[in-house]
Amino acid sequence: MTRRELAHRIEHSLLRPEATAAQVRTLCEEARRYGFAAVCVPPVWVARAARILAGERTRIASVIGFPHGTTLAAVKAFEAEQVLDRGAHELDLVLHVGALRGGDDAAILDEVRAVVDVAHRQPRTVVKVILETGLLSDEEKTHAARIAASAGADFVKTSTGFGPGGASVHDVALLHRAVGDRLGVKAAGGIRDLATARALLAAGATRLGCSASVAIVSELPEGPEA
Repeated sequence: MTRRELAHRIEHSLLRPEATAAQVRTLCEEARRYGFAAVCVPPVWVARAARILAGERTRIASVIGFPHGTTLAAVKAFEAEQVLDRGAHELDLVLHVGALRGGDDAAILDEVRAVVDVAHRQPRTVVKVILETGLLSDEEKTHAARIAASAGADFVKTSTGFGPGGASVHDVALLHRAVGDRLGVKAAGGIRDLATARALLAAGATRLGCSASVAIVSELPEGPEA
């Protein structure tokens, strides 16, 4: 895998609450320089990122119901509308873990559908459902992934990066088995080196969400021999 090929699988992320406008600009400039698939920023920075990356291939991702997933489904749908209107192409929706663990499948299905319905009004808009796998049993992870698939989501994602644990080879492989080729699998949370990135991709991840993106791709040489 070349540096550029790896970069095309990475979403360069800046989701810290203390992030500044200057840091968002740096994130976007790095995404342009290295060819990352997307930048992932909080809703308040979507419009700025979209302006900086106007005309570029890099997509704009943002988060919905972040980081706990406990806002109302209608609020999540409204937030989705707002970030799409500001230039986002991809939405990372935090699942309501309490509803999942309490067995309220209907509530989970309704909230994912509400966001999917908003997103899929626009072509090529992607919804990724964040499961926060560190809070779930394997059975719950598999069940949540299947609900996300039935609700029309495009990806399942391991973690917010703000909960317990992060991306693991075990969880990525489990989610990949649960959704097969119907959905993508985004690994996120604690990915800080090339070896980890490669292991997650080998396990079935189709996207990686990283804040250490530049350091990871820089472990590969720039030339085609990588």
